[in-house]
Amino acid sequence: MDENLSPILAELLRAAGYDVEHVRDVGMKSDPDEAILTYAQSHDRIVVTADTDFGGLLAHTGTVRPSVILLRRLAGRRASEQADHVLRHLSMVEDDLAHGAVVAFDDTRVRVRRLPM
Repeated sequence: MDENLSPILAELLRAAGYDVEHVRDVGMKSDPDEAILTYAQSHDRIVVTADTDFGGLLAHTGTVRPSVILLRRLAGRRASEQADHVLRHLSMVEDDLAHGAVVAFDDTRVRVRRLPM
């Protein structure tokens, strides 16, 4: 999970049974987005972020991993609200995430772009 999201969100997703790491957990708090993508790819992780730069980086590299969950217009909400939103919609996109995708969650919809872009 990227640094622009609360470590509390990571804790809530862990409590729901997901294997989640926040960048702070792995000593990457201020690392550049490229380093976070490399870490996620090499550790078979999905990046959860509110930063739209990750989609552009993936488009530039043409890779199919790692998948990214983008929380759009949810960044200002409490971690519990973000977790509820993600957990409510995650089952709809699990297959996309497993095969490589950028999934954007916002207030009213879920958008999926399969990788490579």
